[in-house]
Amino acid sequence: MSAHIAVVTDSTSCLPAHLATQWRIGVVQVQLQVGDQTDDEHRFDRGRLVEAMKAGTPVSTAPPDPGAFFWTYQDAASAGASAIVSLHISGRLSDTVQSAREAAQQVRIPVHILDSGTSSMSLGFAAVSAARVAGAGGQLIRVLDAAERRVRASTELIYVDTLEYLRRSGRIGAAQSMLGSALSIKPLLTVRNGEVSPLARVPGTKRAMNRLVDLAAKAAGDQQVDLAVTRFGSDEREVVRRLKERIPGAGDVLVGDASTVIGAHVGPGALSITVSPVN
Repeated sequence: MSAHIAVVTDSTSCLPAHLATQWRIGVVQVQLQVGDQTDDEHRFDRGRLVEAMKAGTPVSTAPPDPGAFFWTYQDAASAGASAIVSLHISGRLSDTVQSAREAAQQVRIPVHILDSGTSSMSLGFAAVSAARVAGAGGQLIRVLDAAERRVRASTELIYVDTLEYLRRSGRIGAAQSMLGSALSIKPLLTVRNGEVSPLARVPGTKRAMNRLVDLAAKAAGDQQVDLAVTRFGSDEREVVRRLKERIPGAGDVLVGDASTVIGAHVGPGALSITVSPVN
């Protein structure tokens, strides 16, 4: 973030804390409710959340209150920002972007709200690109362009152990067509046109993970890319090893936990790969 343009995102970006701190990106927390407890998602222990979901405890999510965005924007303005770029999860997956728009109307400096049409590290990498340009003193139009180009170029590839949690949460989107598959058939998904969409049905977890890596390698091609693997109660080590073998042109694979809000929708055992060409 420069002295002139601040960058804000939300916690579904899965942005590691060290990157948010390095690039001075404001991260507004989406809300999670587990049983009768509601709080910012980062306050929940993910291990206990996995256990609660497996036990059938009711789990739901909600966008941040507009007040959370307002104070984040106010902090940026107080720190000297003359404008804010606020980049968020697809409006077809969450009302988070609407909360941001409501808050933006109350702030004394311009706030430019971007519906990314995606989530996870496709959103996180876009926020970093925007903040990098802002930190170099780039003008507003260049900051917006950096974010938009990164979002358009990125690919989310998602393995879920079952579609049941997406069905319960109402975020199943076009992947509805995959319901009813045999338990041994594992769904591979993506985010397309702002919603969860089907990619393939693969028999067995091991084959599904191998196919996920194949799809990542195809998406990367011969481009220079950033890669991220996010997990929710799954083991990512073999996937990371194979990604490094198949995509030697990539830098380090960023490995981290999915936000608990995303985990609440995709369910225990889920894993995603983000392929994000470097602009």
